Amino acid sequence: MTTESLISRVSYHRDVKTSIELPDALHAEAKKLAAANGLTLQEVIEAGLRKVLDAARGRKPFKLRKCSVGGNGLVPGMDWPRIREEIYRGRGA
Repeated sequence: MTTESLISRVSYHRDVKTSIELPDALHAEAKKLAAANGLTLQEVIEAGLRKVLDAARGRKPFKLRKCSVGGNGLVPGMDWPRIREEIYRGRGA
């Protein structure tokens, strides 16, 4: 395979920089939301844009189905280090 054919088969991903104007109140609220959730303003804007585009395409938002198995949580005395021991018992870890 030649270098040219390899390059032509590789998909390139580029981010596009753009400028947008936001109302001051919307900008402040988005920044506050981002800070409260440990996100960047860019991540908040991307998530919002994806949500709008998905809605325009008729996609429903992903919802994880409930898969709980009942019970009352961990057995007394069973913490995460102990659970790890039990998982790897006899497996050389």
